[in-house]
Amino acid sequence: MLKSLFSGVSGLQSHQIAMDVESNNIANVNTIGYKYSRANFSDLLAQTNQIATAPQGELGGKNSVQVGLGTSISSVTRIHSQGSIQNTDKNTDVAIQGEGYFIVSADGGSTYKYSRSGDFKFDAVGNFVDNNGFIVQGWLRDEATGEVDSTAPITNILIPPGLTTPANASEEVVLKANLNSGNHVENYSAAYAMIDNPDFPAIPGEDPSMIVDADGNEVLNPPAFDNMSVMFNDSGDALNLQQGQGVWASFMPASETTTITSPNSETEFDMVFTLDDGSTVNAYVPAQGGRTPEAAASAYAASINAISQQTGVTAAVSGVDITITNDNSSDTASHNISYTEAHQPDFPATFDQYTAFKFQYDSTSGSIGVNPEDPSTFQTMADLRYALQTKAQSLGAPGSGLKVIVDQAGKISISNNPGDYDMSIKITKYVGVGITENVLFTQNMKSLNANLPMGTNGITTSQAFNAAIHASSIDIYDSLGSKHTLRMEFRKTDMDATTGTTWALDLSVPEPGTIDTVAPFNEKTGYVRFNNDGSLATYSPPSVSFTGNNGSSPNQQVSIDFGSSNAFDGVTSFDSPSSTSGISQDGFPGGDLLGIRIDQSGTLVGSFSNGRSFGLAQIGMAKFANNEGLVADGSNVYLQSANSGDPIIGTAATAGRGFMQSSALEASNVDLSKSLTNLIIIQRGYQANGKTITTSDTLLETLIGLKR
Repeated sequence: MLKSLFSGVSGLQSHQIAMDVESNNIANVNTIGYKYSRANFSDLLAQTNQIATAPQGELGGKNSVQVGLGTSISSVTRIHSQGSIQNTDKNTDVAIQGEGYFIVSADGGSTYKYSRSGDFKFDAVGNFVDNNGFIVQGWLRDEATGEVDSTAPITNILIPPGLTTPANASEEVVLKANLNSGNHVENYSAAYAMIDNPDFPAIPGEDPSMIVDADGNEVLNPPAFDNMSVMFNDSGDALNLQQGQGVWASFMPASETTTITSPNSETEFDMVFTLDDGSTVNAYVPAQGGRTPEAAASAYAASINAISQQTGVTAAVSGVDITITNDNSSDTASHNISYTEAHQPDFPATFDQYTAFKFQYDSTSGSIGVNPEDPSTFQTMADLRYALQTKAQSLGAPGSGLKVIVDQAGKISISNNPGDYDMSIKITKYVGVGITENVLFTQNMKSLNANLPMGTNGITTSQAFNAAIHASSIDIYDSLGSKHTLRMEFRKTDMDATTGTTWALDLSVPEPGTIDTVAPFNEKTGYVRFNNDGSLATYSPPSVSFTGNNGSSPNQQVSIDFGSSNAFDGVTSFDSPSSTSGISQDGFPGGDLLGIRIDQSGTLVGSFSNGRSFGLAQIGMAKFANNEGLVADGSNVYLQSANSGDPIIGTAATAGRGFMQSSALEASNVDLSKSLTNLIIIQRGYQANGKTITTSDTLLETLIGLKR
């Protein structure tokens, strides 16, 4: 009888504990990061009145007879399920989505506590703390490397108020761009101007020119003379000069006047013209009786004019005088022909007055390097200018003043002042065996056609020759945080059908900054070469040594990154408009801390007045093998226990740890409806156990009444 009383008492005690647990859950329904608990009931040791017996013979086995002695609370389990995430307006609030715990310390990191409550803030000295004043643990930025090393031991997160960041000198410039390899470009600039310079006398093997840019400033170290094969006209269309293509250029007509003094009726005329290709054509007038000298001259001139379409030679008659002229103006006729008259002694035996010159593109070498005394080929704009001037001056007296330059608009300019012969410039197309006309080049050059009498100030110019260009600029910083603009100018200089294209590179910084050891000290030249698939082949220079000459550290090494060789991850050369898709550098000036935000990895990112943002610290996160083994220590923190396992510390969103969400808090995971239902169940259990006691008491009272 007494057993039932004690069983009822144990039931009351156990349900009281369950009531305590559930009431605590309800009390913490709004506690940030709270994890609810559950009371687990278990029965007490039963009293065995009869043991179980096995079957024997015809008699079956019997079960044991046991009487339970009540119940107890065997354990209280804390349920670490995810609480709902609530957004807040405070940027230092942090919620964990997934597994893991914040690590805080009350003694400078000697011991640790663990929490899911991310209601953090900065105290007066910059400690990152929770509501208890415990300092959040994590990793700080290494000033030497500028990185947050999450493999180092955790420490107090401290970000001093009024934090400033020193200037960081630029160490790398990265460019992603495309340089147009097509036959039409939108961005182009005039060919380098070349003007006669008395400080550089003409000597064999050297171009007597100085190079100037579009502003008329002398270019002491031009990256490359403009190769004519990669030049463009004023419409941005590529000339695409091929081997052997070119023009005829005549600077004066070839002319001869002869008087027919003694013709008779039996005289015949036969002039043999030898053309450029070696073939011949005849202007023949048979003998005719009774013909006068004037009639003979007219007949002879008519015969010469009849084949002018082939020879380009015309004849004019004045009485008995015949003037034979080749003005070299025909695109279809031959140039620089010779002619011989076998039957008329009044004419020269052979006439070969050559005033037209053939200029052809040679991809391997120009006239200056091949034959400076008698130039006829060109590779660069400098070669063509030199060849034109040399040939034009060869028809007059030395020092005539005739001059050929390339002006600042990229146009070939010819002047004849004072001169010693009247110039009649005729440019015509050139075709040959296996060589077709380059129409665009001929059009550009034909604009030179003009008459320039001696002593005039007349000037004639070609159409402009242009080079494809592109430019990009970025500000780099010295050790003081001073800003300097690094400009990168690209200019197409060469093209090879097998290997690809080459662009000249000109790097420059404003004075007094320097990047080279030779004048001009603020410029450095180089090149960029591409494969024939548009990928980067190689480039130079890979870096520059920059000195600001303003008190900053000298010889600052700045690497230039145009991408990987044989790849398309940097500068490319496709048939698409030249453009810069990305340019960056790693330097910055000093700045003051303006604000802090926290990303999903728990990194505290500082925003500074210099426009830079970088990680100042990172919140550490602990994970346990058995979360339920943690021991609550009040104030929303837990302690490690023997059954929780050691903390596995790392960064958020790695190795099974959850990620962090800023401006948010994790709410309690208490389900109020479930807790209230549990209260009803506990209440009924408690009442039922009370009835057990009162019923047992009634039975005892009856038993005692038997004695009476």
